Amino acid sequence: MKDKLLLRISLLVALVVAISVATGGQQTQPQLAPSVERLRAHIEYLASDKLEGRRTGSPGADLAAEYVAREFARYGLRRSIGRDLPGMSRLEADSPRRYMQEFPYVAGVDLGKANKLSFSLADIAPLKELRVGDDWMPLGSSSNGQIETGAAVFVGFGISASELKYDEYSTVDARGKIAFAFTGTPDGDNPHGQFARYEDSRWKAIAAKNAGAKALILISQQRQFADEPLSRLRYNNSGGEAGLPVAIISSRAFFASPNESDLTVQLGLVKQGHTPTVTFKSPVTLSVDITRRAVPAYNVIGILDGSDPILKKEVIVIGAHCDHLGRGGEGSLAPKEGDIHHGADDNASGTAGLLELARIFSEQRPRPKRTLVFIAFSGEEEGLLGSNYYVNHPIVPLANTVAMINMDMIGRMKNKSLIIGGVGSAPEWRSTVERANLLQGMTVTADGSNGQPQPSNGLPMVVGANGRVVVANDTTKQFLLTLNEDGFGPSDHSSFYAKQVPVLFFWTGTHEDYHKPSDTADKINYDDEARILSFVARIARDLDASDKRPSYTVAKSESTGRSTGFRVYLGTIPNYADSSDGLLLDGVRDDSPAAKAGIKAGDKIVKLAGRDVHNVYDYTHALGEMKAGQEYEVELLRGGERITLKITPAARK
Repeated sequence: MKDKLLLRISLLVALVVAISVATGGQQTQPQLAPSVERLRAHIEYLASDKLEGRRTGSPGADLAAEYVAREFARYGLRRSIGRDLPGMSRLEADSPRRYMQEFPYVAGVDLGKANKLSFSLADIAPLKELRVGDDWMPLGSSSNGQIETGAAVFVGFGISASELKYDEYSTVDARGKIAFAFTGTPDGDNPHGQFARYEDSRWKAIAAKNAGAKALILISQQRQFADEPLSRLRYNNSGGEAGLPVAIISSRAFFASPNESDLTVQLGLVKQGHTPTVTFKSPVTLSVDITRRAVPAYNVIGILDGSDPILKKEVIVIGAHCDHLGRGGEGSLAPKEGDIHHGADDNASGTAGLLELARIFSEQRPRPKRTLVFIAFSGEEEGLLGSNYYVNHPIVPLANTVAMINMDMIGRMKNKSLIIGGVGSAPEWRSTVERANLLQGMTVTADGSNGQPQPSNGLPMVVGANGRVVVANDTTKQFLLTLNEDGFGPSDHSSFYAKQVPVLFFWTGTHEDYHKPSDTADKINYDDEARILSFVARIARDLDASDKRPSYTVAKSESTGRSTGFRVYLGTIPNYADSSDGLLLDGVRDDSPAAKAGIKAGDKIVKLAGRDVHNVYDYTHALGEMKAGQEYEVELLRGGERITLKITPAARK
């Protein structure tokens, strides 16, 4: 291994010296360096209280988009392709939205006027007309519906988990009835308990739907209904509708009666596997009426035309997502919501890096040979919504996109550690990345006579006849690289890799402030972020210098370090955009069970293992019931045709 490394360094040195000799020591324009001051200014604005966490579709996200657009305009980037082509997106002509690519987004849900819930417990209890907002609330994922005289049944925690041999619907008949269930699980609030995955209201809604229930009403465990997270009407763009009416009710509103039942006692019984006897005196009346509030969301796109008359038709995309989590809620790891999640590292750092690279390349002379497309994506935190929209409505055809470079969370480097994903998506990437890292600390003087002192940590690699150092290498400036093969990952490059575009993904890892309000601008390592950007720029220049484009390759699948909780593996790459008519697949891993079954990117799964699939939650619920080595049917839509295939899951390793 040592010999190979020395050989690689020797070859590199020879190449550098050869270039120096060939140019005859001619002076070229020095490469522009990223500015720490500019990075700080960008991040301090993007992560400021004014932008309120940049949740997609919010005024703060719009301010962030306008900021990026103004910067693109300052750098002289072109705002559009200048013409409309079939399948291309249209960018608005007014400033600053002339740089913005609009895509549909549901910002939230609102209560309609027809919400109603009434019922009575026991023989002597009066009929209770509950007040929406105070005593109960529809969930944002709920389907609209009206049930005038519904029979009701109590189902404990409402969990059905075949792999755990646990099904609270097995002893009751919920068909055609309204199911009442506690929030939570038998494990309490243990995040590592065996039922942790089933705490989500989505899983409970799927279990109720699979049991034939007409609606699901969850009983809050919070003493004060205002403390119940589900009482805040919200919408998750990655999930779509639940497929039946779903609501949350205050425990006080549910149990309060002349023979009031104590919540603690009832919960204790359920946790012990005993379903309390709950008698409904009268049928339940339930009406859910909510409207989804659609607002525009924006990718911000700036174009730097290439200088080569032929290669300018090819595109290198450099991207970073600009959105974050607003004031918490979905996706937040904070103990409570309402505080601004500043998102300095995630991903104001990547957006600031995008702006600096746009500035540097726009000022570079000569300009890059290929066209560079800089994109600040939105909707990443909601499931890669913006990047997914772009790859399906590209400014330049994806066939002309030679590579995508993505930066997400590059502001908290420690101990020179840098993680790069997607290295296996093109055979050229590994050598390109390693060469760029070696050059991080290398200085070259063609005639060895500049009289500059050798860096204290510099290693002389080539010495001229006059005894002066021609090539020196400061190894302290190199990164400690972790190279990940997989082209898929939890960021926007996945959307491009699914379309067979080679990708590279740069990040410095998670930290204790991840997805919390404490991810603030004062904690960014600005000097090291500037070094990372120099590294990314070097790779982009190396890519641009070659007339040959990188070759797309199916990369080795590698674990992200997060357990999915499933025992089986299919190899599908779901699309997380809002859906209610099936699960669209962005990709299928090579040589996976899905690939062997004949499933392809662009297919929409509508039924799996006997379960109807409307969205990603239905899909993952069905996946959780499957067993490795057992054959199942999968029904999907392909080009308007409904087809049935056989699939045999593999055991997850």
